[in-house]
Amino acid sequence: MNKPYFSGQPGDPAPLATRVPRVVRFEEVDPLGIVWHGRYPSYLEDGRVALGERYGIGYMDFYRQGVLAPIKKMHLDYHRPLRFGEPFSIEGILHWSEAARLNFEFILRNEAGEVTTTGYTVQMLMDLEHNLLLLLPPFYREFCASWRRGDLP
Repeated sequence: MNKPYFSGQPGDPAPLATRVPRVVRFEEVDPLGIVWHGRYPSYLEDGRVALGERYGIGYMDFYRQGVLAPIKKMHLDYHRPLRFGEPFSIEGILHWSEAARLNFEFILRNEAGEVTTTGYTVQMLMDLEHNLLLLLPPFYREFCASWRRGDLP
């Protein structure tokens, strides 16, 4: 990995992160025996869901507050293949943003700790009528205040 996908500003709180262990399943590989490139978005989803569950900011937490968080942008960089039966981990990292968006970075590593894939997603925040939110919704603004104070585990 050469440079970070998101660069913070001085004074921004440290990113939030969580790691998900996985093993490559047979259905995830192509005829070459490596993970098919179309499976990687679901791996990123595993990282987003785990981080959301850990911090109480998952999809349904947003939805209960009348907020949708659709993916606006996704990017992947493939560094080395993963193969059937291979253990790996997905690290989901949420970067601080003052904007009404979620900036997630992902790092997949094989059992030896080598980086196999990196990527990011950007999610916009919308109300239930699909109007773009320009300001953080109140519940997420409170979450960000806790994050900035260092009150999150």
